[in-house]
Amino acid sequence: MSTLSGLSIKSILNRKMLVSFIMGFASGLPLLLTITVLQAWMKEEGVDLTVIGLFALVGLPYTVKFIWAPFLDRFTLPFLGRRKGWLLVAQIALICSIAILGFTNPGKTPWMVAVAAFLVTFFSASQDIVVDAYRREDLADEELGLGSSLYVNGYRLGMLLASGGGLIMADHMSFSMVYFILALCMLPGVLTTLLTPEPLIPSGTPKTMKEAVLNPLFEYFSRQDALWMLAFILFYKIGDTMASAMTTPFYLDIGFSKTEIGTVVKLFGFWATIIGGLVGGILMLRLGINRSLWVFGFLQATSTAGFALLARVGHSIPLLSGVIAFENLSSGMGTAAYVAFMASITNKKFTATQYALLSSLMGIPRVLASAPTGFFAKNLGWASFFITCALIAIPGMLILFKFAPWGSREKELDRQ
Repeated sequence: MSTLSGLSIKSILNRKMLVSFIMGFASGLPLLLTITVLQAWMKEEGVDLTVIGLFALVGLPYTVKFIWAPFLDRFTLPFLGRRKGWLLVAQIALICSIAILGFTNPGKTPWMVAVAAFLVTFFSASQDIVVDAYRREDLADEELGLGSSLYVNGYRLGMLLASGGGLIMADHMSFSMVYFILALCMLPGVLTTLLTPEPLIPSGTPKTMKEAVLNPLFEYFSRQDALWMLAFILFYKIGDTMASAMTTPFYLDIGFSKTEIGTVVKLFGFWATIIGGLVGGILMLRLGINRSLWVFGFLQATSTAGFALLARVGHSIPLLSGVIAFENLSSGMGTAAYVAFMASITNKKFTATQYALLSSLMGIPRVLASAPTGFFAKNLGWASFFITCALIAIPGMLILFKFAPWGSREKELDRQ
């Protein structure tokens, strides 16, 4: 245990982990500025609900960012290096676009709001592409677990500042000032980009756009377990995702007040998720990514079944607190391992393209699997619905037998 403690402290207190955390914060902060905060501003300005709903389309760049990721793998700007050059450009453009969004007028010129919001999401998605590539290339394989968990926790803190902090500030100042302040909150990311070293460029990087587009696909699908790993990415968190889509209606249906939900589920649950991500990252230092996927996946499925118990008992603050603590801790650990796994299977020659493709694939279950959850909950009842969500996690776990059986070590693939 002392060895684990010493290893964990040494691994946390270094430049690479701090960079992972700050870059996660810089990636998470812009996300809700075009969703939660913008929706509140538009509602306050009397914008029609139909128009507010259509604004979800400005988030399209997050889904299709793999389209321009090869461009960022292929070309290097004449300053700072292959990753840092593009990262600085994306961050400066992002700060400017957030500020521009703050100076628009949702009530009078919603089309200008849409253009500015689209620019925010485009430059935010571009920053995500380069940050993911930088993290993979900067961290050694054994550091990916903890580095990924710190990145995820930084991401969540950025989202919390933008959504919670943004809405609180909007009660005391104009939304324009809120956006200006949050644009300035991106400066730690810029400073980190300027100060952190550029990762080493591996040999064999793309020399043409054709190589940048095709070689990542050829390299990935030449692997023995390529399709199984894609199937795993699709199914590993599908049960957890389906359950999460219906939790708020569930809490209200069994008698919890909005205040109880906000206090226990949102505030207490947020910190449980943060702790879970950090604990998961530390445990991955000892277990490795493959074994962590087994352990954390089992905990995820078990915690989902905990909602079925809550459905049987009904309104109980102590039980709700226990279920939320367990579910968010296990979800935080599972997400950390999930992100670390995706990073570990990318090739450093074209990290941006492969990771952008994998992360886009990761988002498919969030949309498609969540769509029918209301129908299932209505027809199965809450307890049976959550048991079903727990059982749906089993196929994702079984796929691990194909490429990451419990007794195996992480594959030493040549992705340098």
